[in-house]
Amino acid sequence: MIFLVWFMFSEIESKIKAAKNGLRSIGYVVKEVSAREFYNFMTGEIFSEDTTTLDDVLGNEYLMIHEVAEINELKKMGRTINKRVIVDSPKTVIYDAHLTALEKELEYALHKKDYAWVKIRLRQHKESVLEDDPNLPEEMRPRAEAIFEKFLKAVQQRTRKRLYERPKS
Repeated sequence: MIFLVWFMFSEIESKIKAAKNGLRSIGYVVKEVSAREFYNFMTGEIFSEDTTTLDDVLGNEYLMIHEVAEINELKKMGRTINKRVIVDSPKTVIYDAHLTALEKELEYALHKKDYAWVKIRLRQHKESVLEDDPNLPEEMRPRAEAIFEKFLKAVQQRTRKRLYERPKS
C-alpha cells in the first residue's frame, strides 16, 4: 500500500513538472504546486457536477496544464489547497482561478497548434458553463463569454489561414 501511494505521488510530481514546463513555454510561471496539494484539490469536495477524475487529468497534458494553473491561481489569491478549498472559497474566487486556468490551457493548445482540442474545450465551456452553470456568478459571465469569443476567433483565424495557404513548391 505504501508503495502504491509513493508511486502515485511520484507520477503526480512528474506530471506537475511537465505541466509547469508547458506553462513556462507560454510565459506563465507556476510557483510551487505539490503532489499532495494536487491530489487534495483533485479528490476534494466540489459544488458542481464535474465528473473529471484524477486519472482523466493525469492522462491529458491539457487538463494537467489547466489544473496546475488553477491551483497556482488559488494559491496566488492566498487560498490553502486542501480537500475543501473549492467549497470553502467564494465562488468568484473559484471561477476567477478556473477561467484563468482555462485561458492558459487554451493558449497552450494554440501554441501546440492543437486546434481540435481548443474546439472541444470551447464546446464544453459553452455547454457546461455559458449555457448550463447555475453556480457561475453573474459578475463572472462577461469574462467567461469573452474567453469563449477570444479563443473561438483565434482558432477560426488559424484554421482558416491553413485552408488558404498555398502548398510550398
